[in-house]
Amino acid sequence: MKVILPVAGKGTRLMPITRHVPKPLFRVAGRPVLDYVLDTLGGLDVEELIFITGHLKDQIEEYARATYDIPARFVEQKVQDGTAGAVNLARPYVDGPMLIVFVDTLFDADLSIVNRSDADGIIWAKEVEDYQRYGVVVKDEDGYMQRIVEKPSEPVSRLANIGLYYIRDWECLFEGIDHTLSGPKMKGEWFLTDAFQYMIDHGRQLLTAEVAGWYDCGKVETVLATNLHLLQHGRSCRPEAADGVVLVDPVRVAEGVKLENCTIGPNVSIDAGAEVRNSTLRDAIVGKGARVHDATVTHTLVGDEAAVTGGSLNNMVVAKDERAAAP
Repeated sequence: MKVILPVAGKGTRLMPITRHVPKPLFRVAGRPVLDYVLDTLGGLDVEELIFITGHLKDQIEEYARATYDIPARFVEQKVQDGTAGAVNLARPYVDGPMLIVFVDTLFDADLSIVNRSDADGIIWAKEVEDYQRYGVVVKDEDGYMQRIVEKPSEPVSRLANIGLYYIRDWECLFEGIDHTLSGPKMKGEWFLTDAFQYMIDHGRQLLTAEVAGWYDCGKVETVLATNLHLLQHGRSCRPEAADGVVLVDPVRVAEGVKLENCTIGPNVSIDAGAEVRNSTLRDAIVGKGARVHDATVTHTLVGDEAAVTGGSLNNMVVAKDERAAAP
């Protein structure tokens, strides 16, 4: 089985940090989002990873080749024309079942179901209360998808589409992509979900499988919520006690971080080489080599090598050599 990973997006909701690092490599609780996603592939017979790259593509390629022992291929999406266009770029390299994973979220899912199901495909979903914010999966009484409805005003379903798919009938999917690409764009894009609808309309069965957890990494507030979840579930790391340093769990402070006269936490991750002095941090992620001096930082992302000196930051994104930006 091949795994297609569309990672071409610019991550605009995390700007300006994502001007310097691609969103899949942004670290949450001390690890890149991409690492958590690829952890879920354990136990599957993965033949090749196919990265559909774009923004900061060289960083993605360099990191993947250095980090993962699965063969990888990199295909550039030169025109950002949507999810259907992205997956279509993998067509020359796909000759069997495939997994498609959009690296915007983390999820708790047992992917081994692909080894047991005889459905033509599987679409994973998570039940949510605020269904109006998502594309939701409408399924029949046997659990097979009937359609996806984008941001419904009525509760036709509460199963949010999380961007994780297994396709056994890959030939029919690409027929559906051809059909989608031959039609008009919606808001400047062609959507992969239209190709799924083509499969269903042509007699294929896509099983709906629910995930136990789904954690967004697309914008500041959800990144911090995901960071908190990870810290509460095994990713916390407390340094030895030091005079003048107050730690409020959960926190993750990497080895070698310099802390002086500060209060850290709750829900703070600080990466290696960072320095925090005379400051208070709460609900924040601080990148490698960053400096926070004489400041109060809350609900904020501080990128690698960025500097915060003085003042109070709330609900901000700070990158090196750039001013802080409100999301």
